[in-house]
Amino acid sequence: MSNEQSQTPKIKTVYLIRHGETDFNRQGIVQGSGVDSELNELGHAQAEAFFQKYHHIDFDKVYTSALQRTHQSVKKFLEKGLPWEQHEGLNEISWGVREGRVPNDVDNEYYKILIDSWINGKVDMPSEGGESPLDVITRQKPVIDLILSRPDEETILVAMHGRAIRIILTLLLERELQEMDTFEHANLCLYKLIYDYEQGKFFVELENDLSHLDDLIVE
Repeated sequence: MSNEQSQTPKIKTVYLIRHGETDFNRQGIVQGSGVDSELNELGHAQAEAFFQKYHHIDFDKVYTSALQRTHQSVKKFLEKGLPWEQHEGLNEISWGVREGRVPNDVDNEYYKILIDSWINGKVDMPSEGGESPLDVITRQKPVIDLILSRPDEETILVAMHGRAIRIILTLLLERELQEMDTFEHANLCLYKLIYDYEQGKFFVELENDLSHLDDLIVE
């Protein structure tokens, strides 16, 4: 075995977070990949609380989507000078023509039928003018392959979005895509994942963890 091979880490630790709260989250407005909203005051406080708990971690790189709410959620880490890559493949699902507005009763019924269809296995069904879960996982996979091809990045921070996290977790944990709604998420939640290179598998160490937000006062 060469020196390079012997120094290759056997595991990769992934801190996977959802972005902090936006006013659109608070108002129930559908965001998706077509709405590039900013964090609100609480969202910035959530990002700060996460930074305060995890700033001591020696992250080798930060990965985000191309949407600014993920950038703002890791801003303090980026200000430390950590290497950073943004990938559109990590963007939120596109909810199509219904993005950017509060769902009315017709919209809510539409979403219920759509998500029930996904749960029943029709994961190739897109939203009107948007994407299907299969579309999303197809664009996520090259990013994951790229991340796993870099074993020298032993510990990384990844900032994404709610539905996109549900989808990517099925890929990482080798679950059926239609099981995506079994994964819970909240603003600035943490999934801590361990990838074992020898086994070629991911394992969950923390799931939808919010302990770093315990001291936040929510108005």
